[in-house]
Amino acid sequence: MPRLVRRNAQIYLRIRGFDRDGAARESYVHAIGRSRCGGGSAMNQRTLFATSVQVPPGFLLRTEFIQPDEETQLLREIRALDLRPAKYKQFTARRRIVSYGGRYDFSSNVLMDAAAIPSFLYDLRARVAAFAELPSSEFNHAVITEYAPGTPLGWHRDVPNFEVVAGVSLLGIGRMRFRKYPPAKGRSASTFAIDLPPRSAYLMRGEARWAWQHSISPTRDFRYSITFRTLAIRASH
Repeated sequence: MPRLVRRNAQIYLRIRGFDRDGAARESYVHAIGRSRCGGGSAMNQRTLFATSVQVPPGFLLRTEFIQPDEETQLLREIRALDLRPAKYKQFTARRRIVSYGGRYDFSSNVLMDAAAIPSFLYDLRARVAAFAELPSSEFNHAVITEYAPGTPLGWHRDVPNFEVVAGVSLLGIGRMRFRKYPPAKGRSASTFAIDLPPRSAYLMRGEARWAWQHSISPTRDFRYSITFRTLAIRASH
């Protein structure tokens, strides 16, 4: 069970998991929090954060999910793709994407047809499915996203057509922020962030998927993400 710990005067999310050979391991992921307190020392604020923030049930993060050589091969394939700016109604985002297994049209709120998931993602999809303890075939949607330096992703929940959401980070660090849904006005004690290291994978289901919003802070370096989703049960009928 993830929990917050202090190491070298910093707050970290402790994640216990297993490596590819099944050996138990423990990872520490830097976590940044925010509280309502209107003063006091930075140490007091960190202490409040450490004792008050809970990781949403249903969120998992595994570091070094893939090896560096696997990351290199994925990046080689991705850089050959026709990535295009993401669109939301009349707004064109800075991030570039390509979708597989379905393309969501935000103007009509309809999941449109898209090309099937390409073969170079099959192995990664199988590994993500094992992480989620689900059949690989259930992850029938994927989106590859390019974040140039300074590119953000605003507050949102994934569209209701999808259920389980899993993402793999490549090349750069992504800072994923969370807040309860619907969001409270002003600053919220439940708003916090987790750094997604290169080659890590996260999983969102249940409460983390439906009762929280998330966003990605403007990136410092070039970064790519590969997101896999399962179809929501109610959307499959």
